[in-house]
Amino acid sequence: MDEAQGLSEQDRAVLAIERAAWAGPGAKERAVRERLGITPARYYQLVNALIDDPRALAHDPVTVNRLRRLRDARRERR
Repeated sequence: MDEAQGLSEQDRAVLAIERAAWAGPGAKERAVRERLGITPARYYQLVNALIDDPRALAHDPVTVNRLRRLRDARRERR
């Protein structure tokens, strides 16, 4: 069974962008627009949905768990 079964090509591309290291804040947003053709706001909506998707966790556990830790840390600071 393919671990990414059920994840769209866009979902996998979002995880790939999150997995990459970026030189600065503008570079990531530029890549989102160029590679995915969506706004950064829409991109972050997709990221937040993927964080809780078990298929995303199966596909890229390191990235998803890192994003979960970052989200949890932000929530604790509020």
